[in-house]
Amino acid sequence: MIYTVTLNPSIDYFIELDDFKVGELNRIKNDRKSPGGKGINVSTVLQNVGISSVALGFVGGFTGKFLVDTLTEKNIQTDFVAVEGDTRINVKLHSNIETEINGAGPKITSVELEQLFEKFNQLQKGDVLVLAGSIPSSLPSTLYQQVTNNLQDREVKVVVDATKDLLVEVLPYKPFLIKPNHHELGEIFGVEIKSAEEAIPYGKKLIEMGAEHVIVSMADKGSLLFVGNEVYSANIPDGKLINSVGAGDSVVAGFIASYSKNQNATEAFRFGATAGSATAYLEGLATEEKINELISQVQVKKL
Repeated sequence: MIYTVTLNPSIDYFIELDDFKVGELNRIKNDRKSPGGKGINVSTVLQNVGISSVALGFVGGFTGKFLVDTLTEKNIQTDFVAVEGDTRINVKLHSNIETEINGAGPKITSVELEQLFEKFNQLQKGDVLVLAGSIPSSLPSTLYQQVTNNLQDREVKVVVDATKDLLVEVLPYKPFLIKPNHHELGEIFGVEIKSAEEAIPYGKKLIEMGAEHVIVSMADKGSLLFVGNEVYSANIPDGKLINSVGAGDSVVAGFIASYSKNQNATEAFRFGATAGSATAYLEGLATEEKINELISQVQVKKL
């Protein structure tokens, strides 16, 4: 089974305006609400391509109920820990520029955290656990490190999609996949990375430091896959950028979905790269139909 973890999920409130004016009355042209959070995005894309998963994390209040109800309607299994505070609301404003206003989220107690760890203790050999996004301030900053360490001997495939220290700290425990973008890769090593050529030495270092697979998103320049001593590139298919939210999560979901079927890293990379573009070219997250429409344009090349 595949499990996704979103420690601080949200209701994402998407607002579309013709021209947003600060300090004035603005009238919404279109709006929609959907469950948000990187792990939840991964579960949603997995469901869209016919792969089951269980969404884990913390939810609370009327917003938490909306989140769980909406996922249930989409046939996504959930096993969240209930908390006292309300699940946060994040505002995604689409106008002449994209603006995001993210809520803080509820405080998580040690008892609630222990309940989540009890769920991790049920994972078995061959299961996949996706740790995605930031760690709330009320939780230990070493949480991902602790989880990855605990599961290493049980042969659970741990995927970590987070930034800087959160990524680096899990590397000694040999995560199955990590996915920094080129900016995050540069932050890890204190350099600026603008091209694939500049990214390659540092992607290789992440493999040397313990990661089994590394995908580096290069924005409009495509993406790179590092596995063993090999490096592969994938291009971006033609399309119009509509929504950047969740594109990186879709890469992770696509990779896991394909790998769970055929255990082929390069095929999984191609499917994941296509899923990322599919999300970017849609109002919501990648669908199987959109991925199938685009995948013939995506070529994976060994560098």
